[in-house]
Amino acid sequence: MTYWIFPKSDAPRQVFLLSPEPDGLAIHAEVELRYLPAPELWVVSIRDHETDELLVNQVPLICSYGEINDLLAPFRHLRNGAGLGSLFVLKDTDAPDTPDPAERTLGQFLVLWGDRFELTQVQ
Repeated sequence: MTYWIFPKSDAPRQVFLLSPEPDGLAIHAEVELRYLPAPELWVVSIRDHETDELLVNQVPLICSYGEINDLLAPFRHLRNGAGLGSLFVLKDTDAPDTPDPAERTLGQFLVLWGDRFELTQVQ
């Protein structure tokens, strides 16, 4: 499995281009991270940079704590069923006590985007 780490800072709006290949299918994406002060949360939007199609709009960055929390799982129908892979938010070991990225703490979390993560049951 291959994952790309979002370049990020604590700036309230960040836009950058990424060209990941989740599940071997390349996408040239414009990614926007935005802090929304009223609900006090960070959101991510993903746009196909080539077609300008908005694929994901303002999905809250919710951290994974011992449970798999794939933020792109609801979007597996996109790109003719190929989906967009998986997106996870992980807390750095030195992160503050906040459970999810807060106003000035996004830089202390990892945001990973890559191959679709599938849980398999062991019997």
